[in-house]
Amino acid sequence: MAIGFFGVALFLFLGLDFDQGSPSPAYAASSEGVEITYGTVLKLMHEKTKFRLHSHDVPYGSGSGQQSVTGFSGVDDSNSYWVVRPQPGTSAKQGDPIKSGTIIRLQHMKTRKWLHSHLHASPISGNLEVSCFGGETESDTGDYWRLMIEGTGKTWKQEQRIRLQHVDTSGYLHSHDKKYQRIAGGQQEVCGVREKRPDNIWLAAEGVYLPVTESK
Repeated sequence: MAIGFFGVALFLFLGLDFDQGSPSPAYAASSEGVEITYGTVLKLMHEKTKFRLHSHDVPYGSGSGQQSVTGFSGVDDSNSYWVVRPQPGTSAKQGDPIKSGTIIRLQHMKTRKWLHSHLHASPISGNLEVSCFGGETESDTGDYWRLMIEGTGKTWKQEQRIRLQHVDTSGYLHSHDKKYQRIAGGQQEVCGVREKRPDNIWLAAEGVYLPVTESK
């Protein structure tokens, strides 16, 4: 577990590109109430199945042919880490808290592509396909997700139940127990659906969290 932590911490200190000088100290989340800020590296856990949002450099064999996104049961896999990024053109910076209703992007740590969706059909259920697309200098509105906190919370914290609604298609990030037969590890489909359902709920799990940057 320590190897994974230090690997992610190294990425944080060497790889983040927010223009604000020295990076804030990072820490592993170990208790409730931890604020999730821009620059945080985390895993998103599907509440119902406990699988983590996952991607790797393997394209879909149908639909868009873009990099596939799945749900994975393993806790220690580094392909399940995502960097929380702001929408381009905003004043948001590393260490800022994220309010409910804010549009964010999630960048896959390993491949540097963005969590993406569009109108292609997902492979198993025929819902909206969710993929990874683009790169450091290539991102479009298909990478925009609106953070929706369930309950009364106003800013995103680790223990809060959330939904992510895709801006272009209105689909909610969704998973279920339908699994791919030809992918090792019993990985399950991740897709988008336009209705609020219990299978739309996610929670922030393992990660390296950046503390809130105090205003000067």
